[in-house]
Amino acid sequence: MKPRSDGSPRSAAEREAAWKVIATNRKARHEYEFHDTLEAGLVLMGSEIKSIRAGRVSLEEGYVQFESGEAWLLNVHIAQYDPASRQGHDPRRKRKLLLHRREIERLHSRVQEKGFTLVPTRLYLKGGRAKLEIALGRGKKLYDKRQTLAKRDSDRQIERALKDDE
Repeated sequence: MKPRSDGSPRSAAEREAAWKVIATNRKARHEYEFHDTLEAGLVLMGSEIKSIRAGRVSLEEGYVQFESGEAWLLNVHIAQYDPASRQGHDPRRKRKLLLHRREIERLHSRVQEKGFTLVPTRLYLKGGRAKLEIALGRGKKLYDKRQTLAKRDSDRQIERALKDDE
């Protein structure tokens, strides 16, 4: 990350603005209660990163699985990049996540607990590299989902009432 032309470091807001969010998994917030989030790198092919930069990604059905001490991203759809059709990629192939060994071990032990899973929540570009935000979550019950919707509706009504009073 480059400092500003006057030599001072960037503020947190400027660093956040340097990120370009490509895809979010809005459905995951409804389906899971999140306990922890983590940033991971991705091992990608050239045609995949070009497709990501074009915004042709879906995180909806994705999840993370552990295999022989490594974390793998499964079922995330990265559309084929048309100009690279000969050297293209399988849109739903397994993709390796780049995490530290301790992080993998900690997450693997948590996932083995009843009800926990790792879900991709956001894919973004940071410093020209694709990063994935994964969240450790536990599935919500139907009544929890209803409770969340009811709380959101009541918060909106309160906001409207406060706005009207001003």
